Amino acid sequence: MVDLQRRSVLRGAVAAGGALVAGPFAGFAARADAHGRPPVERPPLGPIPDERDGTVRLWLPPGFKYRSFHDTEAPVTLDDGTALPGRHDGMAAFRGPRGNFILVRNHEINGATAAFGPGTPYDPMGPGGTTTVEVTRYGQVVRGFTSLNGTQMNCSGGPMPWGSWMTCEETVNGPDVGPDFTGGSNVALTQRHGFVFEVPVSGRSEREPVTRAGRFAHESVAFDPHEGALYLSEDNFGWPSGFYRYVPRRNPMRTGRLDNQGRLQMLKIKRRNNLDLSITQQRGARYQVEWVDIDDPAPTFPYTPGTPATTPNDTALTYVSRQGWAQGAAYFSRLEGTIYDRGTVYFTSTQGGGPAETSLGPIADGYGNGHGQVWAYHTRSRTLSLVYESPGADVLDFPDNVTTSPRGTLVVCEDNTNDNYLRGLTPDGDLFDIALNRLVSSLPGNAPRFNDEFAGSTFSPDGHTLFVNIQASRGMTFAIWGDWRKIGV
Repeated sequence: MVDLQRRSVLRGAVAAGGALVAGPFAGFAARADAHGRPPVERPPLGPIPDERDGTVRLWLPPGFKYRSFHDTEAPVTLDDGTALPGRHDGMAAFRGPRGNFILVRNHEINGATAAFGPGTPYDPMGPGGTTTVEVTRYGQVVRGFTSLNGTQMNCSGGPMPWGSWMTCEETVNGPDVGPDFTGGSNVALTQRHGFVFEVPVSGRSEREPVTRAGRFAHESVAFDPHEGALYLSEDNFGWPSGFYRYVPRRNPMRTGRLDNQGRLQMLKIKRRNNLDLSITQQRGARYQVEWVDIDDPAPTFPYTPGTPATTPNDTALTYVSRQGWAQGAAYFSRLEGTIYDRGTVYFTSTQGGGPAETSLGPIADGYGNGHGQVWAYHTRSRTLSLVYESPGADVLDFPDNVTTSPRGTLVVCEDNTNDNYLRGLTPDGDLFDIALNRLVSSLPGNAPRFNDEFAGSTFSPDGHTLFVNIQASRGMTFAIWGDWRKIGV
């Protein structure tokens, strides 16, 4: 997740390719799904007061409630003394004690400053990481602590069925790489970054990266328990992004952890070298897939400690993907959220679905000229299909994190600079509104925060509560509950 300068301001009803037209406050959907079932009537969203203090922060369907917590507009201290950082991002919910839930939550913080929280960090100058919090089904906090520190730009990740959260660094910074898009120096960093880390639900991470799963701008992961493979998305902002899989040496469903002895591979469309899937696709597009090996997934670049590195950041960002491109791997636009559900890995392409780019980058406003795509990789048949392509900003604008409900509906977080929504998307392509950000700062000036993005959508294991974050320097988390079946989630 990277804030963009390029944002479309297209407004008004838009329709293309048979996609559902559902602009803000458009009322209920009015068409049958692909199987001929009658449409679900969905009333428009409206203002709902926060159970925490009565302030309206979200618009939701009638009858729904929510409570916000860990609002870092004011200082928050966790039980282990951690001063809770902001930029709440990817997250997953697991079963906890006494009917409560355990949330493992990312903090996407860049730069080379002191690590937060107690314990020995992976890199003492890495300011990102994860916190773990126990909450009730109604968003009341029981306890919280630092579960990983010393990392950078922990964007999203994914829940693992053996009881872990895999957190992803969306960067390739390190002492061996030149400054990134922020312009900050990497000299103070002591470790390479750009890896995935395993965080057990029961406690703290061992702070050891899974280097064989690649050093690139990781966004999120999803695990298929049947074939024992981890799927990984890449958000390489200014260049084409790849879709990867990591095949560990041993199936973690048997060992209880992801090993660092596996093989990284990149998706290629059969008989179509370097097919650009970021461009507008035909409705129902479907492709046969193969996988090409990445021989050097975790490079270290030459450098002299204590002096600026000579390897440009863009070179490091594309080092892994260029190995795949040389073998015909496919191009995507900014792959972000991923989720596994019943034999399918769904993933979002944030700026996919527009005209083709004219170069491979670097592109200042992000690779891709569309408003977003949602893809599905079917692991058994090894086929890739397009679930949805946004026809315009008023329908779906820059899809990011994604999860599924117990009934298989996707919940998609928007990341744009206009009004940010949580959208529901059925596998048949029925798109609808779930929530609208109506945050106003409590700090002097009371500035609206409608542009702050949703992130980390995740359902509690019993399906009762949808937890979601606001990803901003002053972050917060919401617990939302209501009759999900009534609105088709």
